[in-house]
Amino acid sequence: MPRGRYSLYDPHDHSPLGEERFHCAPGPSGWRYVSQLTAPSGTPTGSVDLAIDDLGRPIRLQLQSSDWQVRGAALDGVTWVRTDPTGEHATEGNVRAHAFSGASPAFYVAISRMLRLSPGGESARVRLVTFAPPVLAPLTLDQSWALVDRTAHATDSGPLEVDEYQVSHLDTGEQHSVHIAGDVVLSAPGIELEELDGPPSSWARP
Repeated sequence: MPRGRYSLYDPHDHSPLGEERFHCAPGPSGWRYVSQLTAPSGTPTGSVDLAIDDLGRPIRLQLQSSDWQVRGAALDGVTWVRTDPTGEHATEGNVRAHAFSGASPAFYVAISRMLRLSPGGESARVRLVTFAPPVLAPLTLDQSWALVDRTAHATDSGPLEVDEYQVSHLDTGEQHSVHIAGDVVLSAPGIELEELDGPPSSWARP
């Protein structure tokens, strides 16, 4: 069960946004990721609880940010309920999308698991509903994912395979790289892995 800490920063001006302390683990029916987020001052700012099935589909999502909350799952596409800070109002949403996305590294792992791309193979187009902090406003977007390289790195516990993905935002044309080892994101825009207690959990390779 990997445990660790990501540092989060603005990908444009590199100003610090805080930290995300996490643990994750595969289970008999999929994978689960749980984390707590803090501001640069150390003040708690939110949490993430994401569970996916063996095919990478979100079977449960719980997000909390600045007292806003989202609960969602894969149902007729993806379905969610968003609750305001007072708890008096809740809005439901449903989109014919493949999965959820957001600021947490957990979503990169979940999407890569769902797509199961092969190195150098064709890219895959995916429709996502993303929730942007601090108010977790939903936004539907389309991305293209390609697994451009897989590299083995020697470690004390054996070879560690690192996948490099190219993610393209189809609405803006922007592209960026994401490096993932097993179920841990090593680097992505605005994300750096600072600590890791235990090796990443391995996936069955395509």
